[in-house]
Amino acid sequence: MAIRTIIMGAAGRDFHNFNVFFRNNPDYHVVAFTATQIPNIEGRRYPPQLAGPLYPEGIPIYPESDLEHLIKTLAVDQVVFAYSDVSHEYVMHKASQVMAAGADFRLMGPKSTQLKSSKPVVAVCAVRTGSGKSQTSRRVAKILRGMGFRVAAIRHPMPYGDLVRQEAQRFASYEDLDRHECTIEEREEYEPHLDNGVIVYAGVDYEKILRQAEAEVDVILWDGGNNDFSFYQEDLRIVVADPHRPGHEYRYHPGETNVRRADVFVINKVDTANPEAVMQVRESLQALNPQAIIIEAASPIFVDDPQAIRGKRVLVIEDGPTLTHGEMAYGAGWVAARRFGAAEIVDPRPYAVGSIAETYRKYTQTGPILPAMGYGEVQMRELEETINRADVDLVISATPIDITRVIKINKPVQRVRYELQEIGQPTLEDILKAKLGR
Repeated sequence: MAIRTIIMGAAGRDFHNFNVFFRNNPDYHVVAFTATQIPNIEGRRYPPQLAGPLYPEGIPIYPESDLEHLIKTLAVDQVVFAYSDVSHEYVMHKASQVMAAGADFRLMGPKSTQLKSSKPVVAVCAVRTGSGKSQTSRRVAKILRGMGFRVAAIRHPMPYGDLVRQEAQRFASYEDLDRHECTIEEREEYEPHLDNGVIVYAGVDYEKILRQAEAEVDVILWDGGNNDFSFYQEDLRIVVADPHRPGHEYRYHPGETNVRRADVFVINKVDTANPEAVMQVRESLQALNPQAIIIEAASPIFVDDPQAIRGKRVLVIEDGPTLTHGEMAYGAGWVAARRFGAAEIVDPRPYAVGSIAETYRKYTQTGPILPAMGYGEVQMRELEETINRADVDLVISATPIDITRVIKINKPVQRVRYELQEIGQPTLEDILKAKLGR
């Protein structure tokens, strides 16, 4: 008799685990997904076009708050936990909840979920979201292209729209972003690669995505999301750690998995972190994985006109996930405001509307910084209204994109940029050349 299963997720790892392990497996019957972290992804279905012949009606997606009720009413045998960037304590509380309701609790690792590529795979993952995967991925892509390789960045999934249309997406231009109706979160990850001439793939079915990418490139660059591990078997595992959050390298799931599997660590942001915190992270990484190579790096910040910030009352916008489930109270925008002499960083919370105000209520650690939440058209408009209501002289935007392309802002904007710079030796280029033989 098939094992009745619920997969707990956030529209990413959960769908991937289903596709590669459960979809055509008659030994299991997935009766539901549950959803959390991302707004408005519950209440829909994983469509039959993607679910396969064993699921002619698709699979319902419920809010995670319904979990205990679902276990009992759907006679569930096991629950698979399949999302990331949560503490070990959080995971075990969920395990206790599931087991108290009568079901088994399961975590699935690389052997059950990773796909094999015919091309070399370089994976960039992290200890926590907001550690600097994006600029590290961009740096790796630049090096690989300089070595003469054709490269595709395959991004961890962010399928928050029509799942059938998003099954396998290819992005080579800004027009592709518009055609696929990308959210702010998607654009933040895709645009910088496009600016550097790197094709991006993403979507829902990561075997189909992989086979398409293999047909046109020499090397696959896995550009990870949150602190999840790669969907593909890696030839080189690069893991980014953040000394602004020392100790997180062994307290979060599945970040510790990444740490223990890494070939190379990049300790990022050493230019803005406390030196004692940098040393603490280094010692933790060495204790967990003494064989891995450690690189220290900075992510220096740049703005177009630093003098425009001096003496101004500013609203600071940061990458959304870094502030929410990444648990950071600030980012590069806050650093830029302080460094370039802003008179005041204005608290946006009194101006927040709709889901933006709800974000502050849910993630109470977020301070007087505005997370660039934009998981759909409605939320993007609420972000726009929040910004335009704020009584400030200037907006400092530290998202990885030009946010004025997607929302209209009624104030001057200074955009913050940051790229990875390795400090000392070895460098990422040294390691990539040694690994890939050029």
